[in-house]
Amino acid sequence: MIKNRDGFSSKLGVIAAAAGSAVGLGNIWKFPYVAGQNGGAAFILIYLLFTFLVALPVLLSAFVMGRSTGKNAVGAFKSVSPRGAWKYVGLFGILAALLLISFYGVVAGWTTEYVYLALTNQLNLGTAEAYQHLFESRVANPESSIFWLAIFLAFTVLIVISGVKNGIEKYAKLLMPLLFALLLVLAFRSITLDGADKGIDFLLNPDFSKLSAEAVLSALGQAFFSLSVGIGTMVIYGSYIRKDVNLQVTASEIALADVAIAILSGLAIFPAVFAYNVSPSAGPGLVFITLPQVFQYMPAGYFFSLSFFVLLFVAALTSSISMLEVLVSFFVEEYDMRRKRVAISISLVIIVLGSICALSNNLLADVKLFGLSIFDLFDYIVTNLAMPIGSFTILVFVGWRMDQNIVKEELGLGKRINQMGYNAIMFLVKFVAPSAVLIIFLNGIGLLG
Repeated sequence: MIKNRDGFSSKLGVIAAAAGSAVGLGNIWKFPYVAGQNGGAAFILIYLLFTFLVALPVLLSAFVMGRSTGKNAVGAFKSVSPRGAWKYVGLFGILAALLLISFYGVVAGWTTEYVYLALTNQLNLGTAEAYQHLFESRVANPESSIFWLAIFLAFTVLIVISGVKNGIEKYAKLLMPLLFALLLVLAFRSITLDGADKGIDFLLNPDFSKLSAEAVLSALGQAFFSLSVGIGTMVIYGSYIRKDVNLQVTASEIALADVAIAILSGLAIFPAVFAYNVSPSAGPGLVFITLPQVFQYMPAGYFFSLSFFVLLFVAALTSSISMLEVLVSFFVEEYDMRRKRVAISISLVIIVLGSICALSNNLLADVKLFGLSIFDLFDYIVTNLAMPIGSFTILVFVGWRMDQNIVKEELGLGKRINQMGYNAIMFLVKFVAPSAVLIIFLNGIGLLG
């Protein structure tokens, strides 16, 4: 372990930072709609089941790897298996984190611009067509997309430069309560609108007739991807966790926080959407076109519009911090480089790659690789290849390669863990979760369905 290595100073810091990494834009614009379309509460029950049977074991395994070695995503593999090929899996995760923050940053840049538009009262446009035109014009404007990508990345870099305790943890403790507070305010306003019951019914009414095989696969994928596992983020965060923090309890609390935010997001969005008879949708169209139209109808719409886009910005920022930390920690620890210099240098690379992704929505729209735009190709590599492969490897490594006495010690805080509980956890890590991740991988590359 590196001497005087930075780390989280408290359990609250761990939960705030890791939950912040897990909570991203997808929780807010994708989960509620997918849940509503696939049985509402029935889908949520399946999603909860998969969260604790599949995603949680991956998260816990990543924490065990990180804390037991005290190293980054590559160093953790190397320290346990110095002569093996495991380190290349870690390097694949580093590459994936770079690609992820590059295209994610473009979308986060749109969010940052919409905070500015909301703040300056430029989102009171009247018609759905006007909101559609606004969003399309921003995406089609390369200078605007790149500018706001750089602004968003600057916030991320400034926090990561400050280190773990004084940067990531400090701001996570500030940003995550802010995110929860904004969600609660928006949810309360949304569910108290006239006609909100239709939106609540859309999200929370259990309709088991909609639980098809496709819906179950969707719930499995949503649970897996929502916890931000597979690209080294939770390994490096795990390495910053103190030895007196219970990994099982902490990982469970992070999973619960992630689920709570996803459901709260639905309550903040869909009652309002249905109350004003606006058609619900998923993806960027929901947050950049549909919701601004809804907010203009509300009393105090300016406040709620600004609150919502600040909420989106915070969700994007807490996720991007963890992505950048994966990259920075690798170069700092493996090559003994200075944190500030590394963070700034990597940010320049991200701006270049992110700019290419942004241009694929306008000037480079006709450039296709394997039939995909550059933006979509980055997304495909990360989502369908890197995250499932990385997660599968972490599970196999912790379940079958690591010294089980070390695993048991990490799970039991150096005490004798209940053998039945240990066996149950390792059954999930060795058999259940890897099988589920394999299904996600095969589905992602088109070999299922």
